[in-house]
Amino acid sequence: MAGHSHWANIQRNKSKVDAKRGKVFSKWAKLIMSAARTGGSDLGMNLPLRYAVDRAKADNMPKDSIDRAIKKGAGELDGSVMEEVVYEAYVPGGVAIIIEALTDNRNRTAPNIRMVLTKRGGTMASSGSVAFMFKRRALFAIVRAGIPEDEMIEVALENGADDVTTDQEEIFGVDGPPEEFMNLATAFADKGWETMDGGLCYVPDNYIPVDAEAADKLQIIVDLLEDDEDVQAVHHNAEFPE
Repeated sequence: MAGHSHWANIQRNKSKVDAKRGKVFSKWAKLIMSAARTGGSDLGMNLPLRYAVDRAKADNMPKDSIDRAIKKGAGELDGSVMEEVVYEAYVPGGVAIIIEALTDNRNRTAPNIRMVLTKRGGTMASSGSVAFMFKRRALFAIVRAGIPEDEMIEVALENGADDVTTDQEEIFGVDGPPEEFMNLATAFADKGWETMDGGLCYVPDNYIPVDAEAADKLQIIVDLLEDDEDVQAVHHNAEFPE
């Protein structure tokens, strides 16, 4: 299951004020292009694209930029071909990290990620040496406001979820197998429920507790990686202290 740590991390990240708006827009543009490339430009028929667009709008990305990213991804405009790449790494304390990137140039992305890790005592790992400790899961953080707990649980379980976390103050956490992502996303959209975060994520089988000092060092690494315009998401198996 996703566990308390995952949902706490989502709320922690969402509460941070991101002053680097241009980099945020670049990340959303790449995610939109990737979704449009694989599923087409019709938001009604391409739910991953709709999710990407909704998240971009939530960060106040201009409509013209969103429309241009959709057209570029769908091949309606000339542009670079984006490629999804996954990197694996270890950082001090034995914490394992999976880094999801979307890039048009691996020769730029990999050295940038390696440099961040090396400067902070981390190391890139060979393919598969970290991934076996994680499972791919469909995860949703649904804003609690106005949603009865019983209804949330019923809708989630009826549409393929394995678990609903109800002990978080701001959100319901929904965890399901990856093949149920579309069913769950459609069900929540039909209900009109606000999704704080949703997607296919790497969730660790077990979390490693870290002390405050180690947590601070890890957070610096995660922040530096997320600052890279090619990096879409960073997943780790550390459990931060309360």
